[in-house]
Order: sequence, then structure tokens, then C-alpha cells
Amino acid sequence: QVQLVESGGGLVQAGDSLRLSCAASGRSFSNYAMAWFRQAPGKEREFVVAISRSGGSTYYQGSVKGRFTISRDNAKNTMYLQMSSLKPEDTAVYYCAARLTDYIDVYYAREFGYAYWGQGTQVTVSS
Repeated sequence: QVQLVESGGGLVQAGDSLRLSCAASGRSFSNYAMAWFRQAPGKEREFVVAISRSGGSTYYQGSVKGRFTISRDNAKNTMYLQMSSLKPEDTAVYYCAARLTDYIDVYYAREFGYAYWGQGTQVTVSS
């Protein structure tokens, strides 16, 4: 199992930047493909970005492509989400998720298969 804890959320203005972190504890972080999801008020949780075990493969939702950057440091058991040019529509609770996989360079963009989730961190972008 792996336990996930997000941090780094907050209240910012449109155009600002934030970096979220997802710290993992437990068994072998490098065995997990990872992803960020978010849930805005009154909406279903949606996929944001995914990264493979190695960090070499990534996939972004279209609305964040070019503004958000996902990365991971397997030596530090931590995944990051650098968010730039934030917009009010980015306001949401952001969750990190982990999926155990045998494939080193495969990412997963759907919730199905992600067995481990953090508690979420709130990101609020004011206009």
C-alpha cells in the first residue's frame, strides 16, 4: 500500500502560480503510476494530468496543457504539479492518485485503476 498526502494549495489571483506536492509513504513509490485529479464545487471529479512510473511519459487534459507541468522525484517519493497562469476555472480540490503497475512508461488517464488517493488540497483562484 501507499499513503498519499497533498500540500501546496491556497488562494491566489488569476495569472499566479502554485506548486502542489504529493508525498507518498509506504511501499515503493516508483512502482506506481501517478495522476492529479480535481473536483470543482458542484461538479464531478475530473482528470488533470498523469505521469508514468519513470516520469518519462505524461498526459495532460487539454485545458491545462501548456500551463501545468507534472513531475516526480522517485528518490524523494514525491510528485509535483506546477501550475502557472491560473484561471478562476482551475478552482477545485486537487487530489493525487496512485496506481500500481508493471509498466514503467505507461500513464493512465482514467480514475479506474487508481486504488490510492490523497485527502485533497484546495486551490482557489480569484478573478
